[in-house]
Amino acid sequence: MCRLLTYDTYIFDLDGTLLDTLHDLAASVNYALRQHHMPEHSIDDVRRFVGNGVRLLMERAVPGGADNPEFEAAFATFRQHYMQHSTDTTRPYDGMVEAIHRLKLRGCRLAVVSNKMMAATQELVRHFFPEIEVAIGEHESAGIRKKPAPDTVFEALRQLGVSKDGAVYVGDSDVDIQTARNSGLPCISVLWGFRDKAFLTAHGATTFVSDPRQL
Repeated sequence: MCRLLTYDTYIFDLDGTLLDTLHDLAASVNYALRQHHMPEHSIDDVRRFVGNGVRLLMERAVPGGADNPEFEAAFATFRQHYMQHSTDTTRPYDGMVEAIHRLKLRGCRLAVVSNKMMAATQELVRHFFPEIEVAIGEHESAGIRKKPAPDTVFEALRQLGVSKDGAVYVGDSDVDIQTARNSGLPCISVLWGFRDKAFLTAHGATTFVSDPRQL
């Protein structure tokens, strides 16, 4: 198995990179839609909707988006349901737990930055990847913008106590490619996530891994 250049610090996306969260996200989206008498979506629909945070996920799922008078109620229902069911079917991608352990043994510093809700991000990382030191989700503090802004990456580096030197960003989407670029970090795009190689290449990806053992 060919391994890429090694780095000292790894900043990971969560959904579609470390964890296959798609079915739990889709279940909570469709639960919220049912509760508010709205049409449901397929797994493939939800796959296309994810990547920019849960609010935008629901804006894409709800007819009329945020202009729908029932949007805020449906969004609240989604959030409540997802916090209770975020680990029903969610699992690490094959080989990812072992890859994280190998990086840790190598002395690497590890963090997650996600556009998922902060509480859900931290809960999922604690549950599945206790060796990861820092987990940052949707940040409510003023001045910390969600991805693709670099703010959460910079906050992760600050909490780790390291600089950008020797750091790399790992993700599965166009948002991740933009986040890495905006942060001034090299980007590794994974091919087991929510977007395929053609999509990633079209959005500027240049470095790919098809197996966690390549990290």
